[in-house]
Amino acid sequence: MAHSQHAAPRRTRSVGRSIVTIVAELLLTFAAICGLYVAWMQWWTGVQSDHVQQETRAQVAWVQPNDGGTLKIAQPQDGEPPVQPKEALTGELIARVYIPRFGDQWERNLVQGTDLAELNQHGLGHYVDSQMAGQVGNFAIAGHRNGYGQPLGDVDKLEKGDAIVIRSKDYWYVYHYTNYTIVTPDEGWVIGPNPEHPDEQPTKRLITMTTCEPKYTAPTHRWASFGEFAYWARVSDGIPKELAKTDANGAVEFINNERQSFASSITSLAPWVWGALIVYAVVFLAAAVAWRWPALRAIHEGSRPLPDVDIYGWLLRHQPGAAPIRWLLMLLLVFAAAAALFQWGFPWAAANIPFLQQMSNYVAV
Repeated sequence: MAHSQHAAPRRTRSVGRSIVTIVAELLLTFAAICGLYVAWMQWWTGVQSDHVQQETRAQVAWVQPNDGGTLKIAQPQDGEPPVQPKEALTGELIARVYIPRFGDQWERNLVQGTDLAELNQHGLGHYVDSQMAGQVGNFAIAGHRNGYGQPLGDVDKLEKGDAIVIRSKDYWYVYHYTNYTIVTPDEGWVIGPNPEHPDEQPTKRLITMTTCEPKYTAPTHRWASFGEFAYWARVSDGIPKELAKTDANGAVEFINNERQSFASSITSLAPWVWGALIVYAVVFLAAAVAWRWPALRAIHEGSRPLPDVDIYGWLLRHQPGAAPIRWLLMLLLVFAAAAALFQWGFPWAAANIPFLQQMSNYVAV
């Protein structure tokens, strides 16, 4: 009887508060999913592209400029630049590209072809009907400005004279940036043999890099950056001066000391999803045996007020164990859900929802 005299009165559920709570939770969930989609588009697609590019470079195993010896500055060579490769299959690696203005560690693969299958996974793509690096005419390449590692995301930062360095298996081709223009997608003259004078035969060795404009919304135009050939050099002789720096002792160093990030070593998030769910199941069973459901018990006994109807509170209350264990279980569920969205949900949405497909340029490969 004494216990019943001091028991806390049970609060009745409020329909109004429950509706407001559920609506707020749904809105916050939608906002979180939108934020995760942006992270997937802006970051994770780039991580996946970087992983594929590193795998490709490892497979071809091109000789390093120093070849185990002392690194030197490769001297400009006279004569006609050698063409390498003379031809290539779609998706085949033809070069590696360095643009110091984009950062010392900026490096992208260049493959043959400019379809989304190439641009989404391989960095940059070469227009198959344009000239190869070093040839008279226009060496035209394309890349995303947003997402997939945004290889050309900073074209607006280029300044006149900036180096655009192309490395084939055995040769360096050094171009210097000159200017840019913004055109509609149907203005193909920018990747033609002579973009400076479209109606005349080419006499110069030029480069054009095309990307989307504007950067963060559905692209309506193309940003075309132009450059002019400066010289070529042999990889066996070292590195171009544009990619070199000197240490305290005066030794030549390559500005790009590429390191693989942990994220780019992940080939699939599926094992992480299943791993989180397995850990969840183990902790759930252990907590159920050790503590059962203290939060629900407290509500049933009247020591905790009767909660309003909600989503996340309901999930949290129905986890077994003490409060830290319940929060751990919730975090595992959230992690598994977010990883599943990155692995399956967002790729499906980007491939099947027209608005997202247009905005993200996604294609399943």
